[in-house]
Amino acid sequence: MEQAKKRPKGPEIGLHQAKRLCQLDEATRLQFIAEGIPIILNSARSFWQAAEQLQSHGREVEVLRIFAEEEAAKILILVDAVRCPPKLIASRLNRIVGWFYDHLARLIYAQATSWAPTNLAQLREYVDRERRGHYLEGYAGEYIMPNSTVYQRESRLYADIEAYQDGKLNWSVPRDPNYGGIKLFGSFVPPALRVADAMEQVGMLTAKGLKALSETWGTLEYKDNEDHHMGAKLTEHLLERLEAENLPLDTVTKEHVSALYDTWQIPMYNLEFALIPVPLDELEAAQEREYWSMVGDPR
Repeated sequence: MEQAKKRPKGPEIGLHQAKRLCQLDEATRLQFIAEGIPIILNSARSFWQAAEQLQSHGREVEVLRIFAEEEAAKILILVDAVRCPPKLIASRLNRIVGWFYDHLARLIYAQATSWAPTNLAQLREYVDRERRGHYLEGYAGEYIMPNSTVYQRESRLYADIEAYQDGKLNWSVPRDPNYGGIKLFGSFVPPALRVADAMEQVGMLTAKGLKALSETWGTLEYKDNEDHHMGAKLTEHLLERLEAENLPLDTVTKEHVSALYDTWQIPMYNLEFALIPVPLDELEAAQEREYWSMVGDPR
């Protein structure tokens, strides 16, 4: 059988070119990231500012909030690439850059700003739980549900066709969380955006700031048992260096510094973010176990 001919590769022109960051030397890459982060941050802020003007439109507020969080998460992902130790960056950067375009990875990065794991090992458990393709919900696990992070995003953005466990097709009407005109979020800024704002205020997102970030956090690889206490020390050293180099903005406040200590998650460059497929038979077996655990196994 004649082998299928490979299609010629097109020119690398247009959007979705972040993968080419891997081709840049470190100094050029840091400079380029420093030039781009303000663009991403302004994009995140504009989505959130628009959301604040639409409080009577629950679905639209949620959609804009999701966009704001995902844009802010792009900054957190790029910052993790900078925090990655030099000895690892060659083997990790291509994967990290892939997360830049992955909705699930970006949303998990945003969610992780609200988590308080003991160490990286526990954070890995949290991330793995959030990337399971399906899970059980309801009394005795009676319902098989799709990944909630992706489903919440997609079901609010689009009208679509979906199927339930019985195989029946249904039209999915875009979800509106603003039942009864209640303002769900008010002016509560998404944590991921608050962290990105704080990074800008302390001068971390400039070319010099990213260099300081890389040289400070790059001294420790987060593999398993590394925790927030270690991270707090590195953050302290980093802030001292940023101050010594006169990089913080005049508008920086104690709240910005606190956001870095309290909300900036430990590095996740050694984690996985791809969706984990869960076979139907595994879910059905789990349903049966959960059912008998609730009603009592007669055997």
